[in-house]
Amino acid sequence: MKKRIDAEVDAESVEELTSEQISRRSFIKGAGLMGATLAAGTLAACATEKPATGIEGGDAAAITWDQETDVVIIGFGGAGGCAAIEAANAGANVLVLEVDKYEERLSNTRMSGGIFHSPDPAGDKQALRDYLRAMFSGENLPTKTEGEQSPLFIESILDKFVEVQPTTKDFVASLDPDVQIIDFGGPAFPQFPGAEAAKYTTFIPSYNGGAGNPNFLSSDGSVDKMDTSNGLALMLAIENALEDRKDKVQILWETYGKSLIRNTEGTIIGVQALQGGIDGRPINIKAKRSVVITSGGYEYNEEMRRAFLEGPGITGWAFYGTTSNDGSGIRMGVEVGAQIAKAGKAASRMIFSCPDITHNGLRVGSITEGVGTAGTYCVNAEGNRFMDETLITRDPSRYFSYKEAVKMDITKLEFPNIPSYLIMDETRRVQSPLCSLNGSTAGWKIIPWDEKNDTPVEKGWMYKADTIEELAQKIKDGHDLNRGRLDVDNFVAAYNEYQAVCATGEDPHFGRALRPNEKEWVPVATPPFYALPIVAGGPNTKGGLQADGERHVIDWDNQIIPRLYTAGEVSSVFKFVYQAGGNITECLVCGRIAGINAAAETPWE
Repeated sequence: MKKRIDAEVDAESVEELTSEQISRRSFIKGAGLMGATLAAGTLAACATEKPATGIEGGDAAAITWDQETDVVIIGFGGAGGCAAIEAANAGANVLVLEVDKYEERLSNTRMSGGIFHSPDPAGDKQALRDYLRAMFSGENLPTKTEGEQSPLFIESILDKFVEVQPTTKDFVASLDPDVQIIDFGGPAFPQFPGAEAAKYTTFIPSYNGGAGNPNFLSSDGSVDKMDTSNGLALMLAIENALEDRKDKVQILWETYGKSLIRNTEGTIIGVQALQGGIDGRPINIKAKRSVVITSGGYEYNEEMRRAFLEGPGITGWAFYGTTSNDGSGIRMGVEVGAQIAKAGKAASRMIFSCPDITHNGLRVGSITEGVGTAGTYCVNAEGNRFMDETLITRDPSRYFSYKEAVKMDITKLEFPNIPSYLIMDETRRVQSPLCSLNGSTAGWKIIPWDEKNDTPVEKGWMYKADTIEELAQKIKDGHDLNRGRLDVDNFVAAYNEYQAVCATGEDPHFGRALRPNEKEWVPVATPPFYALPIVAGGPNTKGGLQADGERHVIDWDNQIIPRLYTAGEVSSVFKFVYQAGGNITECLVCGRIAGINAAAETPWE
């Protein structure tokens, strides 16, 4: 089993450390959850004398249980937090297992933009159902011959979303009286059925009254709640709500969910966990009512990435969410017969992949907001432009624009767009950061970055040259993932093509247009010139466990696995297209549904 990132690191020393030494999260000391754990009402503990039971529990009476509770939740992010809140509201005692240490907790929700969807309750419910169906599955679109969701479960999923999703705004507001809800926008797909009549709306949670977290980490890693917004604000609000329920909820930090325990009838009766992290001591936890898997995707699982992702799953991809997501929930589900749905789905675009910072042998990425901005354009590994670069950052395409990266040339039998390169000049380079400093891995000091992009140049992550021809040759000779494929003539032609687009305002080959906030075309003209390598990637994968609308995990016979529930990225509902904030939305919606239903199971003894 691969070891996680453990040691602490500062921005200056990152490049000198191996993946075994990098700590991504010596942050947020003292923010929310006032202790390392919360007290649980009836949590029991006893000494473990028998060896770990693994998957097949057999006779439940013969198992030595180290702890017991009503509901066990595996993973503490947005989905796990919401499930814990609702299970506690329903009167259940809850135990949350989280592999992170308390002072290093960093879920995808915490790192995210925090956008969530909450349609106006006054909107038309059938229209909402139609819009959600189009995003989740797509079978109501005229050109789709088959939906992306199983026809056995899509109706129940839509039933629950239409019921619960319009209450999301009020739910978030209820978590903490200090949290504000900021309007963000409407439907990303106005051409979809129901988009207008559903009154589909989106919001951002905030404590500081706006979006973004300027300088949210102090020099000692602490944070002032009232300075925060976005995903960090949402998780702080969730933690506040859990603090109010500390008589019902306990979080076991640095505890890794390893295996589900089931009896001879196939019912899930508990979890085998490793206390102290993935190399820790095995403990058996009895779940008298049920287990909920909310452990996220498989971004840092080499085998799953190779198995599921399109194209080169290792070198052609990077992710900028938490490094704790290693596919453990998918593995646990598979071990008890769970059905897998659209495992290759990912919320992704085209991003920087850092060659010097890795985890589990996989490169860590960063959200690269500079892609598609004025004064930049993209070329592929052969030096050719290959797309409208603004599609990468313009709704509704930004989180599936990675599809352009993983296209295969079936004549050459290669992937010409992996890697690609973001090209710019000196004027654009110093204008604004290419990677977000208010979030993602750069904002959380996992990857060092700065306002004028000096850091990536100094570290050799960006290629620099006085002429376009020299820049092309440096990429061809120096970038390990290019393998000498770049053609200098192609590269120069692409440069001239972009200059012509800027001069005429027309892009005859790819249809690039000015974005709404742009007033004029900006050429690439002031040397030196730069190239930043980019690959497919994003915050998270989305494929995983099949679930119904009530969030039961489903087996390959399309039957419910008794007392097993799931929510979040590990079982995402967004199988066709993705609107920004979709994964946070399903944490808030599906997490709540899972928590309520998990608590409603009749306790067994």
